Amino acid sequence: MPEERKDPGPDRPSERELIARIRAMSGSVADDLVCGIGDDCAVIRTDDGDRLVRLLTTDSLADGVHFDRRWHPPFLLGRKAAAVNISDVAAMGGRPRFALLAMAVAPDLTGQWLESFLQGFVACLTEHDALLVGGDTVSCRRGAVITVTMVGEVEAGRVLFRNGARVDDSIWVTGPLGGAAAGLELCRQEGEGISTAQWTDLVQAHLNPEPQVRIGSLLAASGKVRSMMDLSDGLATDLAHLCAASRVGAEIDEKLLPGPGTLAAAAERLHLSALDWMISGGEDYQLLFTAAAEHDQTLLRLVRQAVGREIHRIGRVVETPGVILRTAGAGRRIDYQGYDHFQDR
Repeated sequence: MPEERKDPGPDRPSERELIARIRAMSGSVADDLVCGIGDDCAVIRTDDGDRLVRLLTTDSLADGVHFDRRWHPPFLLGRKAAAVNISDVAAMGGRPRFALLAMAVAPDLTGQWLESFLQGFVACLTEHDALLVGGDTVSCRRGAVITVTMVGEVEAGRVLFRNGARVDDSIWVTGPLGGAAAGLELCRQEGEGISTAQWTDLVQAHLNPEPQVRIGSLLAASGKVRSMMDLSDGLATDLAHLCAASRVGAEIDEKLLPGPGTLAAAAERLHLSALDWMISGGEDYQLLFTAAAEHDQTLLRLVRQAVGREIHRIGRVVETPGVILRTAGAGRRIDYQGYDHFQDR
């Protein structure tokens, strides 16, 4: 199970406390601003605001924190740098259009490593009909820090926010959970009696995540989804964010959580918990959404017929704040037990 969080103290806020401080100082009020800090993307009205709105998001990947060059090939790292930002756009029901790329790169990485990274980055953008249109490059002493800003768009009436969940909604995820966390641990233990060759699905989930743009657009267009976000910091944390924004709580059922087919075997091999990976691991980049229970079968059929994929109902929205995991009839709070940059280092 995740280690108990220690109180970071007044001078060491948690990540969400730091974001709250920034939000309080931001002065995010403007006539063309629909949504500022607090969702997967900022939402900006355009001159054609009755038809389209712009989506803006940014993410950073730091060497030694988000990736390890010992096992993360630069081409796949480039893909991931694009994918994690595209995922934020997908979480609002949108489609990516343009990207800005800022890089601080050590001199020893400016040759073939950087070339391969850029090829992967552009390849992922191209697959989603997006373009690299600018950015910045600077030198740093060692490693690399990569920051991507993504611009997307969505029809004005189809934007999905985190704050729309209602009591008795069904809670859904668009695919398996825990694979990326398992893949990361397998990479960490490669060579210590562990071979990643038999766990390629899990390793790929960590190295090369796939943003769920098509499903996100489909769900937004259905008119039946009330709230949505992507899963980057782990189900326990991201569902807590969605609940807080919607002023509700959630109950999820352990038996309903979908994991990759090889997850249990990998957990047994590494003497770790598949359940921990599924609720706390992070970086799955599936979509988490809620919809009225009366639409359960309609949504299942819609996604199955249009995409050939299964989505998974994992619980329901409740009135009492907090996120409860139900296991064999018992329940325990799991709020914010995912990754936190300022407590998990």
